[in-house]
This record gives sequence, C-alpha cells and structure tokens, in this order.
Amino acid sequence: MEPAYGGREVPRPKRGLNSSALGMLMFIAAELMFFAALISAFLIISAAAEAWPPPDQPRLPIVASALNSLVLFASGWMIFKAYRSFKADPTGEVVRKQVKFTLWLGLAFVGIQGIEWIRLLSFGLTMTSSQYGAFFYLVIGTHAIHAVGALIGLWRLSVKLNAGQLTEDTFHAVQLFWFFVVGIWPILYVLVYLS
Repeated sequence: MEPAYGGREVPRPKRGLNSSALGMLMFIAAELMFFAALISAFLIISAAAEAWPPPDQPRLPIVASALNSLVLFASGWMIFKAYRSFKADPTGEVVRKQVKFTLWLGLAFVGIQGIEWIRLLSFGLTMTSSQYGAFFYLVIGTHAIHAVGALIGLWRLSVKLNAGQLTEDTFHAVQLFWFFVVGIWPILYVLVYLS
C-alpha cells in the first residue's frame, strides 16, 4: 500500500510482465520467424525432390532421437518445477537441485545429439553430401546452437542461484528461453526425422 492524495492508502497496481521476460519473448518471436523460414525452405526442397530422403543417404536415428527427446522434455518439466520452487523458497536446496538436474538433462540431450552427428558423419551424411544432409545440419544444427545458448543461460542461472543473487525476473527469462528450446524440438523432430 502506498499513501495516496489525501492521506488514504491505495493498493499498488499489480506489476505486469517484467522487462527481462518481455525482452526474451521478443527474442523468441524473432527466432520463431527464423525457424519458420528454415522450415519453409526445408519443406519446399523436400517436396521438390524425387525421393526424400535420398536412397543413397543414411537414415536418421529416429528411435534414439525419440528417446533423447524424452530427456529434453524432462528438462522442460524440471525447469518448470524449479521456477515454482524458487518462487516459494528462493534460497532452498530443492531449487538448486532442480536447476542442476535441468542443466544435466540439457547437457545429456546436446551430448547425445553430438554423438548421433558423429555417427551420421561417419556414415556419409555431411553438409555437402546432399540437400538432405545440408538441411539436416542446418535445421537441427540451428536448434543445437540455441540449446547450447540456453544451457549457458542455465549455467549462469545456477551460478547466480548459488551466490544468492538470482532474481525472479532473470529466472523467468531463462526459463522462457529453455521452454522455447524444448517447445520447438517436437516440430523439428517430426518434420526432419519423420519425413
């Protein structure tokens, strides 16, 4: 409550979306447009191809990537729980464990993707082997770059949390970015891996 004109107290208006979250949402909107352009190009090229994927190119690891997707989805659920725990008790041990677990799940997802890429490269799927290979690495590689960026954000969040300097606004912004990484993945998986 804040003193108002005439000595009466009036309730303060509820605070809207914080600037960190708003900035992140604007960034995510721009990245969604970028991914829409990549997906559009992918769909146009794949629709025009005689055979997609080309018969001489290795097949993508559909089952392994589906299982790895579960790891990514678990990390999204964990950051959601961590944010709720942080709002309830910003200095609690539970939130630290949940953030750390989110970070480890994210690292596992990216690591498994990296292993898959190494195997695909060894089977001959490269950026120059075909349009199929080029678009695979372009689309999925762009997601990987975003995942690594979000992991850096999670690591920084963890450092601030352990130092007792983490604000709810910062946590919310990082959580939104991680949700973007998790949320765009099923679309990419279906379009690229199952096409």
